[in-house]
Amino acid sequence: MNQILIQIILGAIQGITEWLPMSSSGIVTLVNSNFLGITDIGQLLHIALFLHLGTFFAALIYFRRDVFVLIKALFNYRKTGKNTKKVLKFLIVSTLISGVIGLTILRILTSFESQLEITGRTITFAVGILLLSTGIIQVKIKNRGLKKIDELKNNDGVFLGFAQGLASLPGISRSGITVSTLLLKKFSDTTALRLSFLMSLPIVLLGNIFFNLPDFATIATSASVYGLLASFVFGLATIHGLMKLSKRINFGWFVLIFALLMLGSLLV
Repeated sequence: MNQILIQIILGAIQGITEWLPMSSSGIVTLVNSNFLGITDIGQLLHIALFLHLGTFFAALIYFRRDVFVLIKALFNYRKTGKNTKKVLKFLIVSTLISGVIGLTILRILTSFESQLEITGRTITFAVGILLLSTGIIQVKIKNRGLKKIDELKNNDGVFLGFAQGLASLPGISRSGITVSTLLLKKFSDTTALRLSFLMSLPIVLLGNIFFNLPDFATIATSASVYGLLASFVFGLATIHGLMKLSKRINFGWFVLIFALLMLGSLLV
């Protein structure tokens, strides 16, 4: 298959699934391992993280007003409103914690690959189990919609930092686990979605700086740019649609069906 077309497909997958309660990294990893024959864990993680830049820019543009207010608050903290301060603290704490946990997981995964042969079927099984777990959690979560942004507490950043850090594992949905954690802490669905989307911005940017920057020239090929653009376009459209449909759809059922089909494919 044409390399540009493959990258566009990967970008579309990333753009759509990044904001749904299913792992975009897990699905991108599966496509690369099963259809392109890539089984090197390090390479798979580099590709998945690079495609996240597309959805990073999508979220940055969609929430540009929120981002502008938060950046402004960094340089004029004393005159910043109470709610903005809470969000800023929340993002800083959650990013620091998830950054440490995420980078540790990525380093372990890349070093683990050198000690054990990783095959496409092994990756499929592992990702399927993780997706199944994410789906079960998401289905059981019931949105009680009691809390808004003005009720954020310091420990919320700690809990969400740990949750987002675990999403470094291919198969664990970042949006799924962060939104689920926020709902468990009794935040409303729209508040949970907004905070989850904002959380993605600093961690994706830092992840690419620390993990991908040394090899950026080899990762950002002429073909992969098309994947990045597709990730951006589909990501922006999906955010817009999801913010409108968030109160009507429980995406956990989709994750469960997808995970079961994935695991079932191993029996064929």
